[in-house]
Amino acid sequence: MTETNPLIVFTPSGKRGRFPVGTPVLQAARALGVDIDSVCGGRAICGRCQINVGEGDFAKHGITSTASHVSGLTKVEERYDKLRGLAAGRRLSCQTQILGDLVIDVPPESQVHKQVVRKEADTRAIELDPATRLCFIEVEEPDMHKPSSDLERVYKALKDQWGIDKLSCDLSIISDLQKTLRKGEWKITAAVFSRAPGGGNRLVAIWPGFHDKAFGLAIDVGSTTIAAHLTNLSTGEVTASAGLMNPQIRFGEDLMSRVSYVMMNPGGEKEMTAAIRQALNTLAQDVAKQGGIELSDILEVVLVGNPVMHHLFLGIDPTELGGAPFALATGLAVTCPAKELDLELNPGAWAYVLPCIAGHVGADTAGVVLSEAPHEQDEIMLAVDVGTNAEIVLGSKARLLACSSPTGPAFEGAQISSGQRAAPGAIERIRISPETLEPRYKVIGVDKWSDEDGFEEAIAQTGVTGICGSGIIEAIAEMYLSGVINQDGLIDGSLAERSPRIEPFKRTFNYVIRAPKEGGNEPLIRVTQNDVRAIQLGKAALYAGVRLLMDKLGIDQVGKIRLAGAFGSHIDVKYAMILGLIPDCDLTKVQSAGNAAGTGARIALLNMKARDEIESVVRRIEKIETAVEPMFQQHFVEAMAIPHKTAPFPQLSKDVTLPAPKDVVTTGDDGGERRRRRRG
Repeated sequence: MTETNPLIVFTPSGKRGRFPVGTPVLQAARALGVDIDSVCGGRAICGRCQINVGEGDFAKHGITSTASHVSGLTKVEERYDKLRGLAAGRRLSCQTQILGDLVIDVPPESQVHKQVVRKEADTRAIELDPATRLCFIEVEEPDMHKPSSDLERVYKALKDQWGIDKLSCDLSIISDLQKTLRKGEWKITAAVFSRAPGGGNRLVAIWPGFHDKAFGLAIDVGSTTIAAHLTNLSTGEVTASAGLMNPQIRFGEDLMSRVSYVMMNPGGEKEMTAAIRQALNTLAQDVAKQGGIELSDILEVVLVGNPVMHHLFLGIDPTELGGAPFALATGLAVTCPAKELDLELNPGAWAYVLPCIAGHVGADTAGVVLSEAPHEQDEIMLAVDVGTNAEIVLGSKARLLACSSPTGPAFEGAQISSGQRAAPGAIERIRISPETLEPRYKVIGVDKWSDEDGFEEAIAQTGVTGICGSGIIEAIAEMYLSGVINQDGLIDGSLAERSPRIEPFKRTFNYVIRAPKEGGNEPLIRVTQNDVRAIQLGKAALYAGVRLLMDKLGIDQVGKIRLAGAFGSHIDVKYAMILGLIPDCDLTKVQSAGNAAGTGARIALLNMKARDEIESVVRRIEKIETAVEPMFQQHFVEAMAIPHKTAPFPQLSKDVTLPAPKDVVTTGDDGGERRRRRRG
């Protein structure tokens, strides 16, 4: 207990280290690279960094660990336990300080990499014209009467047999050239990259004899999820896909938390750059193994990401993106050797990063533009990449505008009382009976609805653990349709007389979706008034950003809508419109675009002309900064109502009967009854 630097051991990873007394457990975990979730970046908001403190003698580790070796339960933890419940022995690692030797167990639900990642490559026709291609050549043997070097004769063979000239290469190619030529008996396969800075063609790899494996990686570096697609450069076929949670989450859930981490921790940007690059290499190894290839067969990588991710994987300090005027170090496309990004691929591999549009509208949005092609449309298209920060593009071939809107993490389950990321056991679909107010729901990993025979047996393995982003959207929309909340988002306490699902809570009411069984360990899953408000704030910010761009174009109606991103891919578009997340539109023209940013990266990987295209399009996109637009706040306030305070939704009304405004009881058991009506 009195030791200055106690030893802490994390299980199941086995990582260990010594830290000064008073160090928060989460901070120690970060320093050691332990896989532990922290949605709020250690601010004691999310409650996801839960741990168990080992008790007893651990001979394997040579230490004695006990609860007395950590600081006592804090008021923050007591409040969290009262509101959401902490299992026996659980602590919040951000609140728990090291006082002595410890063995800390990180349970599966607190491990970032145990979350389900749901980004897949979308099928899309792409014209095949990669920047890197394989060229099998027969090289003239050396001749005493025709003095020339081996490299010169390789260059001549490429020009004569493939029409490729203006060649150059690295010294590493030259050092291997003679052995390769002779091993292949003067027949080799050369990989040539035709988009090197400064022009010309670059000889990037050689193999003796015939070699037909040429692959590239298309990677979407999201703030929450990283998705990689191994793509055959010769066929355009996606050979393997893999995803993992962004390990930077341990530094903060949202982008500004990570920028703040850099500001408060000198050298923090290097930590996050190292973390993201290690994750990219892990993904490369994963897809290479899946595809049955060597890492040396990966000759090119194309990356997209939001501006903060863009800067961090390029090794650029993102501090300037943390405040006005949100200046990018570079918004131009970047082409560089992959080894400069510490990527362990073929030593000659090249990397291409799509251009950013603005300080809050990144290369991932450029990927969406390339994928969905609003710049080629005759009618107005709205493309939205829905995440903690919504990136919005609106327009047609005549004119394109873009902005970002701070929607916050609520759409991904953060800051929601029963919220969680998409994982087995999370509620993802819900319907509420207007007559009985009883819910029926589906959880991730189970095909049955909750009111079907066999549901309880089907969820026995995972239980029902919370509600994810798509689930909370449907829950609140269904609460509106069934009359549980009114157009202002207020929960109607008078319905408590009809159903025990409506329960008083402090000065408001909750809607209970699932109560734990007696003696069970499942959490109480409910929607609180604060949850409704959090979603309203997020959806109002998104709608206000869209409406602002519509104002700039002078339009009141959009022709088609594409919802991109992991969250956008899994929400039901009808419920998104009922909630007022997106403007009114013919529902048949509202579609999920899947991982459109990743698809855009794949297009740029497989078609080098697409790189010229997106670089040109980005230069003519008009950037609108919502923070300095006076109408944004007005649009935001009006968009707080469900679906909207003033905007009509005639297209939606063809498919859905929207409730009329009504009086509601809003005060719970801590105050007198009060009725409120939506003000029209």
